[in-house]
Amino acid sequence: MPSCVPTRTDDSSHTPDEGRPHSPPRPGRRAPRIPRLPRIAAADLSASIAVFLIALPLSLGIALATGAPLQAGLVAAATGGLVVGLLGGAPLQVSGPAAGLTVVTADLIQKYGWRTTCAVTVLAGLVQLGLGFLRVARSALAVSPAIVHGMLAGIGITIAVAQLHIVLGGSPSSSVVDNMRELPAQLAHPQVAALSMSALTLTVLLAWSRLPGRVGRMLRTVPAALVAVTTATATAALAGLTLPKVDLPSWRSHALAGLPEGPVLGIVAAVLTTTLVCSVQSLLGAVAVDKLTARVPAQQGRCDLDRELLGQGAANIVSGSLGGLPVAGVAVRSAANVQAGAISRNSTMLHGVWVVVVALLLVPLLELIPLATLAALVMAVGIQMVSLHHIRTVTRHREMLVYAVTTLGVVVLGVLEGVMIGVAMAVGVALHRLTRTRITCEVGPDGVHHVRVRGQLTFLAVPRLSRALHLVPSGADAVVELDGSFMDHAAYESLHDWQSAHTTRGGSVELTGRTGARLAEPHTKDGDGQTSHCHCRPWTPWLNHHCESPAPPPPGGHPGGHRLASGISTFQRNTAPLVRGELARLAREGQRPSQLFLTCADSRLVTSMITSSGPGDLFVVRNVGNLVPPPGQESGDDSVAAAIEYAVEVLHVRSITVCGHSGCGAMQALMNTEPGGTQTPLQRWLRHGLPSMERIAAKNRPWTRIAGRAPADATEQLCLTNVVQQLEHLRAYEAVARALREGTLELHGMYFHVGEAQAYLLAETPSPEEEGELFDRVTATTLNRTPA
Repeated sequence: MPSCVPTRTDDSSHTPDEGRPHSPPRPGRRAPRIPRLPRIAAADLSASIAVFLIALPLSLGIALATGAPLQAGLVAAATGGLVVGLLGGAPLQVSGPAAGLTVVTADLIQKYGWRTTCAVTVLAGLVQLGLGFLRVARSALAVSPAIVHGMLAGIGITIAVAQLHIVLGGSPSSSVVDNMRELPAQLAHPQVAALSMSALTLTVLLAWSRLPGRVGRMLRTVPAALVAVTTATATAALAGLTLPKVDLPSWRSHALAGLPEGPVLGIVAAVLTTTLVCSVQSLLGAVAVDKLTARVPAQQGRCDLDRELLGQGAANIVSGSLGGLPVAGVAVRSAANVQAGAISRNSTMLHGVWVVVVALLLVPLLELIPLATLAALVMAVGIQMVSLHHIRTVTRHREMLVYAVTTLGVVVLGVLEGVMIGVAMAVGVALHRLTRTRITCEVGPDGVHHVRVRGQLTFLAVPRLSRALHLVPSGADAVVELDGSFMDHAAYESLHDWQSAHTTRGGSVELTGRTGARLAEPHTKDGDGQTSHCHCRPWTPWLNHHCESPAPPPPGGHPGGHRLASGISTFQRNTAPLVRGELARLAREGQRPSQLFLTCADSRLVTSMITSSGPGDLFVVRNVGNLVPPPGQESGDDSVAAAIEYAVEVLHVRSITVCGHSGCGAMQALMNTEPGGTQTPLQRWLRHGLPSMERIAAKNRPWTRIAGRAPADATEQLCLTNVVQQLEHLRAYEAVARALREGTLELHGMYFHVGEAQAYLLAETPSPEEEGELFDRVTATTLNRTPA
């Protein structure tokens, strides 16, 4: 069986002579030039400053939350930027002290002290290096997202409850249960100064992202965290408030790592916990950065997870040795780096340089920051870690039990214990779903890469699925065949993210399967408890169904009515549960389609299928012959004009498409219409197509071409010309003409060949000699393909 051969990819570019021994220059030849230092793009410079302004207050706040020396946060931020930025496999991911490590580090400091905690960080880095050399990083993707999200939610709750005591002017205890028990007494006797600065910090954090207008958009370019901390610090200084503030002792007295002291089993568990949290958070963060950069050509580039794990391990060794906090990839800073336009690892490294400069030169300014302000900032981060989006996602994928058990375990017992309980629960849930899953990749005789999945797809199969998908070379045509009734959230994200990245890089992906359910959603069961299958994707036709004979109509019933009722019943049973959430959102928010799609009423033209659109995407107008009556002409039917006015003036669509099709009965009737005689409603309507006939007669020859060929016959010539003519009618409408002048609207012509399942778009004539319009093929989709 042939298999997909992976193409060689490399982060670095090599010249043909690289690696060869250099011979001395010959006499008379110019000496080789000294290589210049690499240039730093302006985009990387500006992005590094934006990330630095976010990282500085958060690093201090996280150090405060763990009970570590505040310099430890700065050391970890600088190390994460410089070491991971240089060695990591995700160039745009920003690493440093992460909120997800706060509970783990705080527990270590409480049990073993700071110097032993640093030693644990070094040992965790060594373990990460070993895992990186073993190339097992992709196995981290086997961890269910419900466990990861539950772990982060539990850590967020722990952080928020602990920092609430500092916000109120008190001191937190070591456990969530103790903090909850002591909270009523703390609420009864708050310190007004600390509470006021915390409230000011939270107010600025919430209000900054909601500043309205153009001025607000300009101000929001400054990070909210920096503005909040600066505002509270300045207010406390001007008001002369007496508050505990940042205390950065001299770097000469900074504590470095020492030999670990404590029970061996306890130290081993601490190292494994730190390694687990650091590695999983960093690798999932790298995958998330890949999602963010997949649609931006300048930022494209697949991350190397094994190299990223090596970079994280090296950073933890350096950070722990220098007395810094554990290092991991940080989602907030990474997202800010991408959104700021960073294009290379230079932005990540520069942000580390800025942290070093501030830590050495601006210590007096940092010591003006109230601790209550940093506590409020970290508390806000902890609250954000309990994501409603994640809760809705795991609920939709029937993994809420795993999420809830993991969260509760982390809050009550600790991170490692909570994660282990979550893993056990996820395995138990998977046993109810999991059957033998077989994933193969092979190249067909036509050069198309086929990835076949036999069985159920759960998070345990994600590493194998990911390996198979990454065997498909960039830019290749691929078909992913799914033969199973279930796909969980982890598998869905892995497949969907790969599909988006692969198509962005020029490849094509066709997803097929034997289930009638939407991709990656578990399909429902019918009234008899049997799983519903449909072997004709992506729809179930009433007529010409080759998979199974249609059910006979009920006694005395009409066949058409039975088919309609059966189709409605199938929708309610299989499709409605999958689209109910999206339709509920559209019902709340209203429709905001971006396109008016005007096409023929022909039953073979399924607009949502040929445009791959869904609810809320297209504002569709259908009539016989896709005709647009010229404005001002008495037609007795204003429905098309009303739809155009509503779409342009009220919905503010950005484009209008007129779509014709092959074998149009209206165009055939128009050609066969004889002048005079009794005018039927159809003939009166078709007179709006007479300008298309006149357009052809004026040229006296075929002049509209399709994909480089002449029309097959006179009917196809008229179908094509009619699209062009109806666009001319559209331009005559006042609302359309005004929007075209303002540049807010575009007009497009489209032609769909039914027999070939080909879609064509109207294109400009490439040369003066070719005076007619051209329809260029834009897509070719085999609509009736079924899995083998």
